[in-house]
Amino acid sequence: MTKKKNGNYTIGLLQLAFSADLEDNTKKTISWVEKAVKKGAQVICLPELYRSQYFCQKEDSSIFDLAEPLNGPSVQAFQKVAKKNKVSIIVPIFEKRAPGLYHNSNVIIDADGSVLGVYRKMHIPDDPAFYEKYYFTPGDLGFKTFQTQFGKIGTLICWDQWYPEGARLTALKGAEVLFYPTAIGWHPDEKERYGKAQQDSWITIQRSHAIANGVYVASANRTGFEQPVKEQDGIIFWGSSFICDPQGVFIAQASEEKEEILLAEIDLNHIETIRRNWPFLRDRRIDFYDGITKRFLDE
Repeated sequence: MTKKKNGNYTIGLLQLAFSADLEDNTKKTISWVEKAVKKGAQVICLPELYRSQYFCQKEDSSIFDLAEPLNGPSVQAFQKVAKKNKVSIIVPIFEKRAPGLYHNSNVIIDADGSVLGVYRKMHIPDDPAFYEKYYFTPGDLGFKTFQTQFGKIGTLICWDQWYPEGARLTALKGAEVLFYPTAIGWHPDEKERYGKAQQDSWITIQRSHAIANGVYVASANRTGFEQPVKEQDGIIFWGSSFICDPQGVFIAQASEEKEEILLAEIDLNHIETIRRNWPFLRDRRIDFYDGITKRFLDE
């Protein structure tokens, strides 16, 4: 695939359900990438930790065996897929950096099969059934952008999506679209009472990043019910992956329960038009933002 004459390009999100079989998950995801390619996707994003079920529902040291190095099976497999299909792919992995040192990472593979770089999840949650602090060291590479053959993209991961600072810094580095590979869902006993509000908050905060920064936002969540430990309640992943434009307008949105491919064109002229009329970057008072680097501003 080649970039369109006007500089625009098409992104694709995969919303999938995953089993406990690592090899099956990889084969399945590759098949869905190829489906997305046939639909015209040029930059494709997988859900967070695509290779396994969401294992952070419990703390178990044996689960570290699932981790892989940056040149491990996931990256090698998708390098071949990217090169064969001439597409760029965002591959989220459970990264083994060194013995006892692990990250939740994105590896960005370009359309020639080369690795453009790595983003390591910066914000690490620790909530019931989301025990990520046990498994992941916070990222130390900062907020980054990657110049693919199609366009300049930024990638963050799940819990990062709640923080406007991460979105802002990534946009300030020139990202045209912010990708958020995600694994978020409901505790079954909370869904009826809190589910709608939780899901609305998740969507709203990400749409706000698009609006405040004049960029596209693309969030790829998993779907399905996962209960890796029978004694625990499991998680109902709420799907609802979406792509919105620089005004926060939905371009594509998935259902809660189906496996789907979402597509959208990244229109560079639209970014320019929105930023001219809503010049939030121009009007920032950077001379008064020094307090943002403090944990809390005590009077």
